[in-house]
Amino acid sequence: MAQPFDLTGKLALVTGGASGIGVGIAELLAEAGAKVVIADIAEEGARKQAQALVDQGHQANAIAIDLASEGGVVAACAEVIARHGTPWILVNNAGLQDRELLLEGTADHWERMNAVNARGPFFLMRELGRAMVAAGEGGRIVNVASAALVGSIIHGLSAYTASKGAMAALTLTGALELAEHGITVNTVLPGGVGTPGAIGAKGPAPRGPARRPPPLGFCEPRDIAAAVLFFASPAARFVTNQVLTVDAGWSVS
Repeated sequence: MAQPFDLTGKLALVTGGASGIGVGIAELLAEAGAKVVIADIAEEGARKQAQALVDQGHQANAIAIDLASEGGVVAACAEVIARHGTPWILVNNAGLQDRELLLEGTADHWERMNAVNARGPFFLMRELGRAMVAAGEGGRIVNVASAALVGSIIHGLSAYTASKGAMAALTLTGALELAEHGITVNTVLPGGVGTPGAIGAKGPAPRGPARRPPPLGFCEPRDIAAAVLFFASPAARFVTNQVLTVDAGWSVS
């Protein structure tokens, strides 16, 4: 394997790439040679990030997507395929982080969190999974969940953590059903990252284990992106249904 992290000629779709962790993922995949399509509900931000990559000499484009709408996801996937071809890499990164205490939980909050964080990625895996299978060239799916699943939590994350747990379960079932088509499915669990989404999340003041500083310091978007790059790369061609936690040592502190 001469170039284990070379993605030249591969098309990658990254959701939530207009800000935060998604920016780091899009940058690192582009630097590895992939053509990156940034999919985000914030279309202007997605276009800005795509242009920044183009200005650096990479291949990139943007598309608007509303993960809470099945029709919106289906239409966005069809447009990407029509304009660019079938993605070989899908990174389900977009997500909401708003908080609501369990005993004050509402159906609206639960459904909104799960619609974006779990149902949207399911639709993307279904639509682009079909296209990958039809293309017959294999592929990579990387689901970005959360270190909340391994205890890095704060008060108010019941709906959020449940939605990320659903995403991790999608990795399990997707890895099983897509293996025969040469498509791998893996999960990255980011620890604390000071993204706009995390800083601007609504809800009660954060308190709990996740407030504990990790031994190595708080992660940056490109730290999470490095784990995504590994799973998306030729180096991980025999790696599927695996979980990689990037928490700067929080779990051993």
